[in-house]
Amino acid sequence: MPRPTHLRRMAVAAATTVALAGALTTGTASAAPTAAEPPSTPVPIVTPDGEVFSYVLNAKHANPGQTRLVTRAVERSGGVVVQAWPQIGVVVAHSDRAAFRADVAKSAGKALESVGASRTVPVSEVAPAAGASARSTAAAKDARTARKAADVESRWSQPVPTDPREVEQWDMQMIKADHAHDITDGSRKVLVGVLDSGIDPDHPDLVANIDVKKSVNCTDSGRPSRTGWEPTTSDHGTHVAGTIAAARNGVGIVGVAPNVRLASVKVVNDDGFIYPEYAVCGFVEAGLKHMDVTNNSYYVDPFEFYCDDQPDQHAAKEAVRRAVTWSTKQGVVHAAAAGNSGKDLSDKTLLTDTGSPDDGTPVTRTLNNTCSDIPTELDGVVTVSSVERFPTDTLGSRLSSFSNRGLGVIDVAAPGSRILSTVVVGNGYGLKSGTSMASPHVAGVLALMKSAHPSWKPAKMIDRLRRQADDKACSAATAGVPCVGPTSDNSYFGEGLVDALDAVS
Repeated sequence: MPRPTHLRRMAVAAATTVALAGALTTGTASAAPTAAEPPSTPVPIVTPDGEVFSYVLNAKHANPGQTRLVTRAVERSGGVVVQAWPQIGVVVAHSDRAAFRADVAKSAGKALESVGASRTVPVSEVAPAAGASARSTAAAKDARTARKAADVESRWSQPVPTDPREVEQWDMQMIKADHAHDITDGSRKVLVGVLDSGIDPDHPDLVANIDVKKSVNCTDSGRPSRTGWEPTTSDHGTHVAGTIAAARNGVGIVGVAPNVRLASVKVVNDDGFIYPEYAVCGFVEAGLKHMDVTNNSYYVDPFEFYCDDQPDQHAAKEAVRRAVTWSTKQGVVHAAAAGNSGKDLSDKTLLTDTGSPDDGTPVTRTLNNTCSDIPTELDGVVTVSSVERFPTDTLGSRLSSFSNRGLGVIDVAAPGSRILSTVVVGNGYGLKSGTSMASPHVAGVLALMKSAHPSWKPAKMIDRLRRQADDKACSAATAGVPCVGPTSDNSYFGEGLVDALDAVS
């Protein structure tokens, strides 16, 4: 996997060829593992007659003509086209027919590259209304969204800056954001898309920076909507947004890039899931709306790892991959969290996945190296590991115990433990931990970089981000998994700790 362009949070895998309640994927939907690559554990997705399931379909070629052929095949096969993205040749469809996959593959013929069910349970969601009441506690939903990230209260005594709670933001000092702000707080021309659970529209540290016209809700079966982008059950996205761009306004805290604009791109539904069609919508909308940076603190449900030797998983992974690639070509650069499972992602054959599918009944899965955590391991995404404050260590930090790692997988590291940022309750502030909190630091640095160098394209920005990171040598083993690799690029910290000052110098 090319180092300069991959994601870090959770990866979407593809499924092995199995009979799925009488429905089969196309013959080109997946590649068989090599002789040296053992098959991953099959996870059949049963789609009974009479129950509506969601599917993603990928045209053989990403153009309007072939996309139309696929949409017509959907209709002939008893499905309903929910959303079509001709830019990337992806169609989202619903059907209550068990044989839909086999029928649509036969009808579309050579126009179809792959088709797969995007979840293991029937469709149930509707587009959430703006300001709708939570159906369960924010704590329960945030636990799923943050992937077991712990919220820990802590403070440190530091010199008093402009905004009153900056004294507690050790993370900004660690990445030199405070020094970068002596040069720039970021440009109003720069727009950061927060692909998450929504941003609190009334928070005093965020309201001035939210671009309402660019915000979008993707949780209505993957269809974009101008309404419903506000949070309904989780403050995860609000916390992420504050780290990126809480305003310098004499209130609360200051973000990494406090003068840039934010777009809420809601991809987390009220049950805390980010299905493939939601992520596809989010990335394509980021490109259509000319966002400069996106933050992705999640993995795509229902699989922590999507394996290319399994048709349903392959189709979902391919759809998200196309969306990331297309938006990158539109000038969007993506940061993503590496994940909170404490795993080494460099060799999937050494891993076991016990939590997928997370929307149904999980099974114990053996993986292979066709399996990926998406979007973090996709080409074109910056993968971010998490560090915690540890004053006796070099640069005052060490790898967070929960953080995924991996030589050749991690691009850069950033603070992710006990991070103070904005929350919905009381329009206040709280501390959270997770690679979800590390990734927005990198998104903020990329926003500062784009502000200082508006002509730079995503590939150059990623290259400079990695080159400018402060080298950090391997430290003592975290959670029993040793660090490997040189100071310049190792399994814990990648190219090193992200540097906001260098990004604007």
